[in-house]
Amino acid sequence: MITCYDPATGKELAVVPSLSAAEVKSAVDRAEAASVDWRRSSFETRRRMLRTLLDWLLEHTESIVRVALRDTGKTHSDAVFGEILTTASKLRWVIDNCERVLSPDRRSTNLLLAHKISHVHYEALGVIGACVSWNYSLHNLLSPVIAAIATGNAIVVKASEQVAWSTALYARAISDALAANGVDPNVVQVLVGCEAEAAHALVSDERLEHLLFIGSEEIGRRVGATAGAVGTQFVLEAGGKDPMILLRSAAIETFADIFMRSVFQSAGQNCIGAEAFIVHGELYDRFIALVEPRVRDLQVGCALDDPPDHRVDVGAMVSDRNFDRVEGLIADAVKAGARLLVGGHRFKHPRWPSAHYFEPTLIVDVTTDMEISRHELFSPVMLVMRAASADEAIRIANATRFGLGANVFGRDKAECQRVARELRCGMVAINDFASGYLNQANPFGGCRGSGFGRFGGPEGLRSLCNIKVVTRDRFHGIIQTSIPPRLRFPTSEPDRAWRFLVALVRLGFAPLSSRIRAVFDLATA
Repeated sequence: MITCYDPATGKELAVVPSLSAAEVKSAVDRAEAASVDWRRSSFETRRRMLRTLLDWLLEHTESIVRVALRDTGKTHSDAVFGEILTTASKLRWVIDNCERVLSPDRRSTNLLLAHKISHVHYEALGVIGACVSWNYSLHNLLSPVIAAIATGNAIVVKASEQVAWSTALYARAISDALAANGVDPNVVQVLVGCEAEAAHALVSDERLEHLLFIGSEEIGRRVGATAGAVGTQFVLEAGGKDPMILLRSAAIETFADIFMRSVFQSAGQNCIGAEAFIVHGELYDRFIALVEPRVRDLQVGCALDDPPDHRVDVGAMVSDRNFDRVEGLIADAVKAGARLLVGGHRFKHPRWPSAHYFEPTLIVDVTTDMEISRHELFSPVMLVMRAASADEAIRIANATRFGLGANVFGRDKAECQRVARELRCGMVAINDFASGYLNQANPFGGCRGSGFGRFGGPEGLRSLCNIKVVTRDRFHGIIQTSIPPRLRFPTSEPDRAWRFLVALVRLGFAPLSSRIRAVFDLATA
């Protein structure tokens, strides 16, 4: 049994039974059976289903936010930004664009195949899987479900046991939406309370054609090895150490609020949250003076206190299992010369002593030889590093093994674009934070230790498809491919066949002057 509780208060929410490996297999069985008819569904049917989910999201925003707060400990603004806005954006973009993105795509040809036409078709794979993280309990669950519905795939989603309570409520809404549209609810299977043995049963099931994993790098690589062993396509999103680069021309006062939200949204439990501020030396002291009082003034607590007894800026963390590691990394950095200006420790809430809070933290003078600069903290920690130039900022940012996202601030457009080009990562925002993800036309993902593959945008939808090329005659039954006499089997005159082949290559791909001579050579070969 899994005990679900509110991390902001420590109060129990529910007890959920753990799933067995046999129950997981049964879920895949149901998805596989439902996929047969679903893959033949029309785009209008798929859009109607997605519009129902969008209507549900908009009509029940307040209750969805309260559910997310209760199960994750985040604040109202965290939930609206991370759960509602992003999910609504994905639904709206997919509804408006899925048919265009997934319709057969005509491809150009060459002179030798002028009598042919090629189209690329995007066909549903069948059953896909997803293992998603807890930090955005609604969005991380719905995002792969939306993509599966749009592409005509059935899906089995394993949600984190950390958010089993809210996931069960969201799963019921998905099932009701499918049924309301006359779609077999078995098209979407949501696994709630799926621990190690049952999770292995899912990722090792050879019937999954594609698997998305969102979580830690270490576990993600193990899951990828298991999936790869049975031939399942695999996409890994494993977090990052996203830098905020503040160039000498940056207007730091203008973006102070963005800097704060980039770190402290969802108590730092954000895969594209700012993990390191790399600040030009001429701005360094001014930046610290700007953010220190703001960090010190942040209020930590439960957003659903009844009645509210204080302002809440930073909510709880989903558990306390990361606290020892983060406190240790901070302490080691201070011993090595970093300065801890604010926070640095777990916080014992006077009203909720069993809850999981960490103090909003500001640590400065961090260098690349400190362990804290190389590890994802996933905590409300603003880490500040000094750079003497844009080139040094690039070097510092690229020094970690991660490469998910990055942010660059500066008034010099050319310099910002140069820095963006040289950063080794999957996404860069210039003079902003996370705006690329709010635009769901963009693919999402990274490189190096942050994973591989993409979800979101056309790339994400097409990655869930069998990409099939169909080549046909331009004038069916009239002009068809035939083998020239010199190349027929068995070959009677190999020397003339060779001259013919050389001329054929020149005709197809040489400059115009050579092509004219090639026509004569073909005729005389």
